[in-house]
Amino acid sequence: MPSSTSRRTVIKAGAVIMALGLTSCTGMPSPSPTSGPPSSPPAEPAATFNFGTAAQPLGLDPALSNDVESQRITRQILEGLVGVDQTTGKPTPLLATEWNESNEGRTYTFKLRTGVTFQDGTPFNADAVCTNFNRWFAFSPELRKQAPGSSFKGVFKAHSDEPGLSIFKSCTALGADSVQIDLTQRFTAFLQALTLPAFAIASPAALASGKADVLDQNRGGQAMSAFATNPVGTGPFTLAAWDGDNVTLSSNKAYWGDRGQIATINFLAYNHPQIRLQALLDGKIDGYDAVTVGNFDQLVKRGKQIVQRDPFSVMYVGMNQDVPVLQNQKIRQAVELAIDKETLIRKFFIDNTAKATQFVPPKISGFNNDAPALGHDPAKAKDYLKEGGYAGEELKFYYPLNVTRPYLPTPEKVYAELSRQLTAVGFNIRPVPVDWSDGYLQKVQSTGDHALHILGWNGSYSDADNFVGPLFGEKNGEFGYQDPQVFSKINRARGLPDGKERDELYHTINTQIAATVPAVPVAFPISALALSDRVLSYPASPVLNEVFTKVQLKP
Repeated sequence: MPSSTSRRTVIKAGAVIMALGLTSCTGMPSPSPTSGPPSSPPAEPAATFNFGTAAQPLGLDPALSNDVESQRITRQILEGLVGVDQTTGKPTPLLATEWNESNEGRTYTFKLRTGVTFQDGTPFNADAVCTNFNRWFAFSPELRKQAPGSSFKGVFKAHSDEPGLSIFKSCTALGADSVQIDLTQRFTAFLQALTLPAFAIASPAALASGKADVLDQNRGGQAMSAFATNPVGTGPFTLAAWDGDNVTLSSNKAYWGDRGQIATINFLAYNHPQIRLQALLDGKIDGYDAVTVGNFDQLVKRGKQIVQRDPFSVMYVGMNQDVPVLQNQKIRQAVELAIDKETLIRKFFIDNTAKATQFVPPKISGFNNDAPALGHDPAKAKDYLKEGGYAGEELKFYYPLNVTRPYLPTPEKVYAELSRQLTAVGFNIRPVPVDWSDGYLQKVQSTGDHALHILGWNGSYSDADNFVGPLFGEKNGEFGYQDPQVFSKINRARGLPDGKERDELYHTINTQIAATVPAVPVAFPISALALSDRVLSYPASPVLNEVFTKVQLKP
């Protein structure tokens, strides 16, 4: 797989400094055990770090909540077998120190880090690993419906109620510090997939006592388990408090690795960009994510740092083919022809955001330089509506309120412009605003009356399967998309070894998706963070693998 260097641009008072880049391409690692402890103990963490977020988390069980704000917090508390190297982007040892692949890519054996305990004092070992894998595999249909943020099926294709369809076969403890995971077929991106927060290893004792699979708690309108309000992992921080919109973490005194400088992290939720900006200017926070175009100039004028991530997400307009009028391909094509992507990007996205014609970002192997796109042509959109027999049927257009996402900085403004463009060619649009915290994700990703909606996908590991697989690998409630040929090709591509044949198959997949228009990709957005002068460096990552032990602060 060709490597691609990820830009980390720091802007301060108008000056642009190119810092050491990250690479966003991953490959097979050659891991080796980490070196022994330093000769002298590091200083005890003492700093408090206040970070502004765009929304409160939807739950703190990463196996069931895949939104950005939930994962930002759970990455600090729980760890997986495999991490992401900040320099190369490749899988790197974390709770597993080394691994090997056998049985033609269907068996992986992991040597586990020894002497590690969960934050509740119970031991991390092979049995704990298998408890977690078996839990994910056994998620019931009812639980999956309650928690559409589960990532297991998107990666492994099926759960234990359909074992013949699942890529996951079994987990076996070979000893306290050795575990074997067997797959039913080769899965090229398996190690990359294990870097997802969803596959972080939780304390079996805490899962049991917190009844992790019983969603009988309610927090901000979200159903979750008691465990999801008090997660327990092996990570460098523990949950100290979750009070309304704010979450406080404390340094884990028993952490096996580098604890960094920070003793306390306060995640403070501000659902409006201007409020986040003002909190930074007032010194209430040390940094915040999801900088918007409207804040950029103000931050630069005030001498604040802006750190940009390479584009690793796609923003799109989704269409639901379970709504009868959208089963007509001409009408879906008319939606694409009506959308002026360049205007949307110029008005609402950070400079250098690229126009999207497919769902795989340009720096990922499998990106198709020749993917078909209809372009922006309002006159042709009107013709297609006429040819498709559109008779002015009302289309409910869902969009989120009170949130900023890495792929969607100002949802209300983006919706307003899209609605204007669609109405101009003859669509009858009915706005359906839904507060993000009132279950927007669940509403648009489940079967329902949403005809159109705006959303995006933020890549979590560097493989084309991470983009097309979860979105278009099977029929789902978001798009009502049914193309067995594409489903079959996606399943085949994920098992091919890296190389020309795999890339060409993803080119074909991208072409077929683009031709049938189940959704309209609009942009590959650049996301950015704003930081105070107190911050010397921040571990910006295209896949958002940002653990705060790596934040460096001025003394």
